Amino acid sequence: MEKTTKNGIHRITQAGGKTIAWAEESGVKVLEKDGYYFKDLAKTGELLPYEDWRLSDEERAADLAGRLSIEEIAGLMLYSPHQAVPPMPGGPFQGTFDGKTYLESGKEPYAISDQQKEFLEDEHIRHILLTNVESPEISAKWSNELQKRAETLPYGIPVNLSSDPRNGAKDSGAEFKSGGSEISKWPEGVGFAACFDPEVAGQFAKDASREYRALGITTALGPQIDLCTEPRWMRFVDTLGEEVEMSKKLTKAYCDGMQTTEGEADGWGKDSVNTMVKHWPGGGTGEAGRDAHYAFGQFAVYPTGNFEEHLKPFTEAAFHLDGPTDCASAVMPYYTVSYGVDKKNGKNVGNSYSEYLIKDLLRGKYEFKGIVCTDWGITQDPEKTIEGFGSRCYGVQDMTEAERCLLAITNGVDQFGGNSESGPIVEAYKIGCEKYGEKAMRERMELSAKRLLINIFHCGLFEDPYLDPEESAKIVGCEEFCRHGYEAQQKSIVLLKNSAKRAPEGQKGVLPLKKGLKVYIPERKIGPSKAFFRIDLPAKTEDPLPDGLPSKYGTRVASPEEADVALVFIESPACNPYSTEDLANGGNGYLPITLQYRPYTAKKAREVSIAGGDFRENFTNRSYLGKTNTAYNEADLDNILECRRAMGDKPVIVCATVNNPMVMHEFEAEADAIVAEFGVSRAAVLDVVFGGYNPTGRLPIQMPKDMDAVEEQSEDRALDMETYIDSEGHNYDYGYGMNYEGVLPAWKK
Repeated sequence: MEKTTKNGIHRITQAGGKTIAWAEESGVKVLEKDGYYFKDLAKTGELLPYEDWRLSDEERAADLAGRLSIEEIAGLMLYSPHQAVPPMPGGPFQGTFDGKTYLESGKEPYAISDQQKEFLEDEHIRHILLTNVESPEISAKWSNELQKRAETLPYGIPVNLSSDPRNGAKDSGAEFKSGGSEISKWPEGVGFAACFDPEVAGQFAKDASREYRALGITTALGPQIDLCTEPRWMRFVDTLGEEVEMSKKLTKAYCDGMQTTEGEADGWGKDSVNTMVKHWPGGGTGEAGRDAHYAFGQFAVYPTGNFEEHLKPFTEAAFHLDGPTDCASAVMPYYTVSYGVDKKNGKNVGNSYSEYLIKDLLRGKYEFKGIVCTDWGITQDPEKTIEGFGSRCYGVQDMTEAERCLLAITNGVDQFGGNSESGPIVEAYKIGCEKYGEKAMRERMELSAKRLLINIFHCGLFEDPYLDPEESAKIVGCEEFCRHGYEAQQKSIVLLKNSAKRAPEGQKGVLPLKKGLKVYIPERKIGPSKAFFRIDLPAKTEDPLPDGLPSKYGTRVASPEEADVALVFIESPACNPYSTEDLANGGNGYLPITLQYRPYTAKKAREVSIAGGDFRENFTNRSYLGKTNTAYNEADLDNILECRRAMGDKPVIVCATVNNPMVMHEFEAEADAIVAEFGVSRAAVLDVVFGGYNPTGRLPIQMPKDMDAVEEQSEDRALDMETYIDSEGHNYDYGYGMNYEGVLPAWKK
């Protein structure tokens, strides 16, 4: 046994037992029994079952759940809004400190805000969603402050910090940093699919779990395992692709890597991070590609009846892991109304409100025993306009908030994402007591409390929730993890075209470029657009390489005339799918989502939409047949065509950030080489362009022949588009890719 004290944290390391740690200021004492030490979290002077680390997590959770008041259970069922550490002015997520802004307060950046104190003390919240942090060290200190305060409160229930995916490399620079990064950088979700190697996702999860734990995070809001069979969906790039078998392999590798602590019999321990797989029953089938964050995109459709396949990443992977933790800890249903799926009750309501989807399928048929947590903000009253970014209580808008909570709870939901007020849940309990009886409601609430507490016990937080900030700074963004992430970025890049027409002597294609060339890189121009929160953004110009082209590659010049080669950075087309102007002019507001740059008129869209019906609309047909839309970033195409004209017989290389499948025929013939990437750093792209990495990635998607092919595919069916064949006869289908020597061998399942 070893006893240490550092920064006010006492720690006892026990041979053959659990390490325990507690804060001096919390008032917690230590109990000795049978030669071992335990924390007296309840401050009773006796060892209670939930304090006894020798018992199973299930036994301990059940004991503690039975001791909690309904108000305390309601707090466990909440999930805080996004928290930035510290909350800087101008950011979307604010907080105050003794009534002052962070900068006015003079507080340390790791100080707990007024709102966070209220979460813990008044609302009994123990699940907090972390967004931006100033540094790993600040995150660790803030986590410690939260845990200290939680330890002073009744029962000493620790805080379970969570995070959305935070390792994306998209905004990284043109130089690879081997260490000292804020966190290791990896491809986006579909980039893992482009590697065609589940071990890459597994390595990410192992590294990320270590980094998450060093930041204080014990729940990952991911992976996003929706089968993305609809190419226009704005969350396509975050998924693991649309091919079900590859998605299943990646899901298992990701969840096993995140949740497993090596050397623990059941897999749970100090390195474990709970995974919350999303989004049940699959969010990748939004009609015409619209997204359910917005009421105009609330409907998921299944035109070919392929609903069952979308369940498989959950039912055949996340719920049946290969590792010792057995099953993903939690599931998040999506906002969508899975239109026409409920044949039992015939109700088209948001997934969390569907008895059929949650109670009958998820809890019943598939026997999921973990946490079900709603997506963020579904219980409040709806926005007045269909375009608003607000509550998504689809199909249950006539209920009170408490009635909505009760409906979700009786279906089998345990937790409400983004809700920080316990009142509606307590009121739901009272309504439930009148409807089902107090005994039944108490049992149901305790069941959710037990599930929620098990995940906190799994990660060892009741014994030792405290971090060493100096060690956290060493772990997060360390050289080893950064190297692994960079290798994954390289592996995910797909070479689509490498023409021999302007290739140097001795090469089969124009790539790799020789180093030392003069390179022209045009700026990108993006027109007025809509932000994620539906805020109007002005037109802007951006430099694809704001830090310049590293000298090891060549010299950046100001015009095509001076250049030896043009390097054109583009992003896949993006547009606004809903227009209040169209609505005001007598239309229904719905526009086609275009995957091409030039104006697109939907001539082959459905004449009548599959789904429709909202209390804010006096029609049900959401068709956009005959309407036209144009990409915000149409000028990306102009850059390619203008470079081709200006460069004459000199090469033009296109580097495409692919957020969605894209129509290639507008520019492919004008490019000598096309490099596709899925959210990686400029440095990784330049490595492929200049010979630092011979590409191995393959398309994890299909590139459509044209927009007609997009309209003719089915939202629920994978790999059913007519694909693009380029000017050299290569088919941009799933699994296609090239290296410097030519086309990669055909991919086989």
